Amino acid sequence: MNGFRVEQHGPVAELILCRPERRNALDERLIEQLLEALEDLGHAHGQPIERRPHVLILRAEGAHFCAGADLNWMKSQAHSDFEHNREDARMLARLLHTLYSLPMPTLALVQGAAYGGALGLIAACDMAIAAEDARFCLSEVSLGLVPAMIAPYVLRAMGVRQAQRYMLSAEPFDAITACRLGLVQESASPAELLAHGRQRAARLCQNGPEAMKETKRLLAHLSLDPALFEEITVDTIARVRVGKEAQEGMQAFFDKRRPAWRTHQDPDKENP
Repeated sequence: MNGFRVEQHGPVAELILCRPERRNALDERLIEQLLEALEDLGHAHGQPIERRPHVLILRAEGAHFCAGADLNWMKSQAHSDFEHNREDARMLARLLHTLYSLPMPTLALVQGAAYGGALGLIAACDMAIAAEDARFCLSEVSLGLVPAMIAPYVLRAMGVRQAQRYMLSAEPFDAITACRLGLVQESASPAELLAHGRQRAARLCQNGPEAMKETKRLLAHLSLDPALFEEITVDTIARVRVGKEAQEGMQAFFDKRRPAWRTHQDPDKENP
């Protein structure tokens, strides 16, 4: 069974994550399926204008947008060799770049938890609206990992200084902070998130689809360098995943204990 579905509402396509029992976490199969779906949506832009989507909404079913990478999958990856991890990372790189490069405006609707790789999906979209209950976290370093694949998109959305803080601290932040950082542009009540997002999409559909496509192409040439993806991000995450610290971090998570490097007291607990 697919962990997603695509719906078409007139000129608006909706790509919907539907693994609520796994908090819509990403694994190898889902990443591959999402990539295929996004490539199909991109190719649809060659169809007659009345049949192709003008806007894409990315959203999720259930209480949470996406908990990031499925940790059972990540645990298995830690025991794979460097080349396997490199191929795996390349697939995620392609997914994010394809989402970023779609020839139509993209809008993420975020509720509940958005952790790790989920921030890559959000930042790769042109716009994002968060429910007031949304919680965000660049959690990778807390597991001994590195937010390598999502870094180019998060930097673009949040700026270097803020990305440094949240990538290095792995501290969670709320929807208000996400708006202030530029990761999302608006917030809405959880009950109104979908209606608000569809209203925003309808407004975008009033613009010239070719003009929006050309504007996206122009902006892409002025920002991200795809040559960096494999040279830096893919090799970094593949190397880190097979390292001892990442394996210890993920094993500690499953064992519900502190990782070996956290021998000091938690800063949010009072000293005795």
